[in-house]
Amino acid sequence: MKQSEQSMQLGTAPIPKLLRKLSIPAIIGMLVMSIYNVVDTIFISYAVGIDGVAAVTIAFPIMLIVMAVAAALGIGGASLISRRLGEQREAEANRVFNTVISLVVIVSMVGVISSFTILEPVLRMFGATPELMQGAHDYIFPIMLGTVFFSFAFATNAIIRSEGNSKFAMMTMIVPAVLNIILDPIFIIWLDMGVQGAAIATVLAQASISFIVLWYFLSGKSSLLIVVKEMLPRWSITKEVVVIGMPAFVRQVAGSVMMVAINSMLIIHGSEFYVGVFGIVQRVSMFALMPMMGILQGMQPIVGYNFGAKQFERMRETILVGFKVVTVFSIAVFIIMMAFPNVLMRIFTADTAVIETGSIGMRIIFACAFLIGAQVVSGGLYQALGKAKPALILSMARQILFLVPLVLILPQFFGVWGVFIAFPLADILAFALSIFFMYKDRKLFFTGGEEEIAFENKQPASS
Repeated sequence: MKQSEQSMQLGTAPIPKLLRKLSIPAIIGMLVMSIYNVVDTIFISYAVGIDGVAAVTIAFPIMLIVMAVAAALGIGGASLISRRLGEQREAEANRVFNTVISLVVIVSMVGVISSFTILEPVLRMFGATPELMQGAHDYIFPIMLGTVFFSFAFATNAIIRSEGNSKFAMMTMIVPAVLNIILDPIFIIWLDMGVQGAAIATVLAQASISFIVLWYFLSGKSSLLIVVKEMLPRWSITKEVVVIGMPAFVRQVAGSVMMVAINSMLIIHGSEFYVGVFGIVQRVSMFALMPMMGILQGMQPIVGYNFGAKQFERMRETILVGFKVVTVFSIAVFIIMMAFPNVLMRIFTADTAVIETGSIGMRIIFACAFLIGAQVVSGGLYQALGKAKPALILSMARQILFLVPLVLILPQFFGVWGVFIAFPLADILAFALSIFFMYKDRKLFFTGGEEEIAFENKQPASS
């Protein structure tokens, strides 16, 4: 199988131009996806009320777990694929791809079975009060039935980026987001289905892009091909995909654990009202972080490909340029959140109590937002190189190692506001840990030496 031009550019095109080419579509795609989340919340807030937002916020950690599994398979597979392509081992790259597809199918079956068996107990465990249970169940049940569409779309997006096709990867995020925005008022308002309507709109949107992506791989547009006889999972490949993808899984599951802890503390030390307020602030937070995640997504295939091709100077140039750009974005996010929290809250609601409380919470949560860029990039770089252990630690750092303990401890002293204060403190600690790891491996990332060869020899055996 011959590499396509879109894959070969990863090792030849000028880095600044290449990073723009890969990052801008990723940023646009992720921003559009975030807009759909924002619009979702706006419709629910105005049509159902703050209790509807609270119900979705309670259910959201389950959706995060589905996304976590898909992200782990996609990013783990993408890291292997980009390095195999860089090493000119196209056939092995294709075997990795087909193994990932088979794993997506297996995971999807588990998701559907779970929707009929353990959904309500899990919602109770995640903090659903009797007042919020019906709304939370109405939202997450259709989502779980559509697990196959979510898993396939999320996993293949990372794989499409790994072969350098950033424009199509962007489209796979924009199309379902736009369709979701169109369907939201139809199901939520006109059909009067409330939060369940929001979920159905989301599933239909993900189903539409899943069929488009399937056509992409079957039509020969990709460097990779779906081959039925190669879809039987290979243990050696599965193990490597899971090990490399584990940091992404941990990061997403950490988000789920974090949400459960936050929701519980907000209810214990406040009320369901604060869960709804935090749900709005969280949507704003997701939107603010998307540009930095898009830059990382643009960096990862370049770093992975050039590491596999032993073009270490190109790899290092990508890292330096990427760090500069995410730092600028981090500072911009900090300034906007400090200056305009009221404006951002008014987009979601006209309730003065929600606006006032959310504005205070937003300023507290983003007090150290200028440090976020380094955290985002550092863990992703280790992942792109297949260095699973530091990637896993950095993925866990902010949310599990620092944020969750602080969320559980600080409300004992500061009441409900302790939940919000935990965020900037966790940012400081996670930033310090990221800098420590990057400094420890500075010769690999920035200065060169024999470390590259030693690092490469530690990689898992080829499948």
